[in-house]
Amino acid sequence: MSRQQRDALDAILRSAPRGEVPPTLEEQRIGFAAAVTRPAPEGVVTRRTVLGGRPTLELEPAEASGRLLYLHGGGFVIGSPDTHAGLVGELARRAGLRTASVDYRLAPEHPFPAAVEDGLAAYRELLASGTDPRDLVMAGDSAGGGLVIATLLAAREAGLPQPAAVVVFSPWVDLTLAGASIRSKESVDPIFTEADVRACADLYVGAGDRAHPLASPVFADLTGLPPLLVQVGANELLLDDAVRLAGRAGADGVEVTLEVGPGLPHVFQHHYGRLDEADAALDRAARFLAAHLSADHLEPAH
Repeated sequence: MSRQQRDALDAILRSAPRGEVPPTLEEQRIGFAAAVTRPAPEGVVTRRTVLGGRPTLELEPAEASGRLLYLHGGGFVIGSPDTHAGLVGELARRAGLRTASVDYRLAPEHPFPAAVEDGLAAYRELLASGTDPRDLVMAGDSAGGGLVIATLLAAREAGLPQPAAVVVFSPWVDLTLAGASIRSKESVDPIFTEADVRACADLYVGAGDRAHPLASPVFADLTGLPPLLVQVGANELLLDDAVRLAGRAGADGVEVTLEVGPGLPHVFQHHYGRLDEADAALDRAARFLAAHLSADHLEPAH
């Protein structure tokens, strides 16, 4: 893959201005939307709908044979289905999946566990409306990746069946910030500092228990979760979140694949079309989801 592309992206990400006065949350939300948002790819139809009582963006490629439930990133405090329409649309297109990207409630207006409740409500409605869990997969990035795992834990506790497979990009699964990379990778992460990550945790959990399994799923028993693909960049604070999640999943008997991309930043998949590694990672994620959807139908229903 292209070292020049990686170096150019790193330089662009590092060039983002950091003022002496921290931006307000509203300024952060506007700035994130301006920096990240890309349109859904050509051939993917989008429509507004509601799922689990929350506004939802549906993205449907021309050839769709399964369902994907997606939860976006943004530290639990910023981001939306609109900011992630490009990334989610690319995954939907490559995997051939009709996708629902949920606008779950954000902190601090709606702190933990509001986002988990919304994720579970969306998942529950998909099942209640007749979606076969063997035809359903989930994915998410960053905080949304952690939220996907928390949603599946909540679904398990509610006695609901698990989906066919899960993909998470750079998942944030430890709000206690215990991972060594939170500190050791600070100089090479072109996007975040430890203070940035801690500020989001403060807004989401506040004085609550940051080690709660639905806030920090790396501390949960993951037994019974579906096959899991974890993709992360080596140049990010959350590297150890991904590594420890994969290790925990494996120890709990979950089929898990961990991919660490050298020289890559947080949710590098956002840079599809201009970073070879992003396109390759999305292709692998799409194949992983499609393969498990196909494989599940070869097994008898229980």
